Amino acid sequence: MGKEKYIRNVESLFKKSPVIADSSITRLVRSSKKVKQYHRQLIRNLILKGKIKRLVKGFYTIHDNPSLAVFCFKPAYLGLQDALSFHELWEQETIPVIITAKKIRQGIRNILGMNVLIRRIDKKYVFGFDYHEQGGIYFPYSDIEKTFIDIIYFKDKISDETKEEIVKKIDNEKLNHYLKAYPARFRKTVLGLRSK
Repeated sequence: MGKEKYIRNVESLFKKSPVIADSSITRLVRSSKKVKQYHRQLIRNLILKGKIKRLVKGFYTIHDNPSLAVFCFKPAYLGLQDALSFHELWEQETIPVIITAKKIRQGIRNILGMNVLIRRIDKKYVFGFDYHEQGGIYFPYSDIEKTFIDIIYFKDKISDETKEEIVKKIDNEKLNHYLKAYPARFRKTVLGLRSK
């Protein structure tokens, strides 16, 4: 009976939030269960039963969307080609691209059986994103102006056609405002590429 209560309590957490940290489950169980490490056993059992899935170390979900990992690497947002795709400026298939200020390993990771690209950026450049609803969950996507800046910052390659489409949609006032956070040399590069 007791175990069922904990399982129900943990499952109710997942109804409130799409991503749950290990620490939240620990607090929920520890407050009422004196057995050490019980939360780990509970998590393991829920994974084995297919009731929850491991997103990344210490974070779990009931969903199949690897983009949810963005909530595990806060401060973070979805950007680059992923954001271009979201803004309908990129036709090619893309994987989730998470841009984070967290000191973690960069590169491709396998999350929920799919590839996800993690890129690191200085904390002072984590801005210029808005939350957009997808399947009942609000994801942080960089806006067009910040996506353009990030493409140049990370030296990513995009076609001239894509660049032209981005430039057509850029709010110049917003772009100039964002560029104030960057060094003068970089600002000059971005403005030069915008006008080419």
